[in-house]
Amino acid sequence: MAILLAHSVITQLLTFVLRPTMTYRALELHVPSAMLGALAASFAIAPLVLALPAGRLVDRVGERRVMVGGALLLTASSLAFLELGGTVGGLLAASMLLGTGHLGCVVGQQALVANTTGRERYDTAFGHYTFAAALGQSAGPALIALFGGARAIPDTTAIFAWTSGIAAGLVVLSVLLPGSGHAKAAGARAAGGVRVLLRTPGLGRAVLTSCVVLAAVDITLAYLPALGAERGLSSGTVGAFLTIRGLSSMGSRFFLGRLTAAFGRRAVLVTSTIGAAVALALVAFPLPVWAIGALLAVVGFGLGAGQPLTMSWLAESAPPGSRGQAMSLRLAGNRTGQIVIPSVAGLLAAGTGAGGVLLVSALGLGWAGVAARRLPSGPDA
Repeated sequence: MAILLAHSVITQLLTFVLRPTMTYRALELHVPSAMLGALAASFAIAPLVLALPAGRLVDRVGERRVMVGGALLLTASSLAFLELGGTVGGLLAASMLLGTGHLGCVVGQQALVANTTGRERYDTAFGHYTFAAALGQSAGPALIALFGGARAIPDTTAIFAWTSGIAAGLVVLSVLLPGSGHAKAAGARAAGGVRVLLRTPGLGRAVLTSCVVLAAVDITLAYLPALGAERGLSSGTVGAFLTIRGLSSMGSRFFLGRLTAAFGRRAVLVTSTIGAAVALALVAFPLPVWAIGALLAVVGFGLGAGQPLTMSWLAESAPPGSRGQAMSLRLAGNRTGQIVIPSVAGLLAAGTGAGGVLLVSALGLGWAGVAARRLPSGPDA
C-alpha cells in the first residue's frame, strides 16, 4: 500500500505542477484569456475517448501494466512541454499526453484500491488514497512557488526540466507495484460490465457530482493564476493559495472514514459540496489576501470529500472483476466535465474575467450538491 500511495503522490504532483505551469507558459506567449479554457480542456480530450477502454484493460491485464504505461506517457508529456512548449500547438499536444498518462495511472490506482480493500473499509481506504493524491496536489504548486518567488511568472523551462526527471522516477516506481490478481477473473464479465453499471440506481447523479467537483478543481488550477495576475498578486502567493487548497483537501480525506461513520456518506457529500460552492463564490469578489486564503481552505475541504466518496460508492456497487470499468466510467464522466466546463468558462472569461468564471463554477457546484441529495444512502447513512 505504501508504494501505491507514493505512486499517487508523484502522479498528482506532476499533474498539478504541469497544468498551472502550462497556464504561465501560455501567458508568456500572450495567449488570450478565452484560450486558457481550451488549453485546460485539452488535458481531457484523449482520456475522454480512452477512459472506458482503459478500465477494461485494467480488468484484463492488471493494474500494474496500465500504470507503467501511464508513467511512460507522463514522462513523454514533460519532455514535450520542455521541447515543444514554445507554441500553442506544442502546449496542446503536451497537455493531451499529460491527460492520457494521468488516466492510465489513476484508473490503475483506483482499481487496485477497490480490488484489495474490504467493502466495509472503502471510505477509509479511498480517503487515504485521495489524501496521498492531495499531498501531491499540494506539492506541485509549492514547486511553482519555489521557482517563481516574487515574480509574476515563474521559470517555466526549469519546472519542465525538473518534472521530466521526476516522471522518469515514476516509471521505476510503477514497475515495483504489486498487482491484485483480479485480472484473469475479469475476462468473462468484462463485456457486460458497463451495461450492468449503467443500470445501477443513482449512478448518473454520482458521476455528475464527481465531474462537477473535479471541474471546479480544474477551474481553480487554470484561473487562480489568471485571477492573481488581474489583481497584481505574485506567482508565489498564487502557489501558496493552491497549496492551501490542497492541504485542506488532505484534511477532509484523512478523516473521511470517521466523518461518514458519524454522519453518513450522502450527508457528508452534500454538505461538503455546497460548502465549497459558497466559499468559491466569495473568492470571486475583491478580498484581502488572508481572506482568500481562508476561503480556499474551505473550498479545499469541501472538494476533497467529493472524489473519494463517489469512488467508494461505485466500488461498492460494481461486481468483482469490473471495478476497473467502474472507475473508468466515473473518469469518463469527469473528463466530459473537464472538456465542457472549462471551455464554457473560457468564453465567459472574455467578458467577465477570472472572477466571473469562479462565480459560475461555484453556482455549478451548488447545483451538484443539491442533486446529490437524491443519491442512494448507502450502508453508511
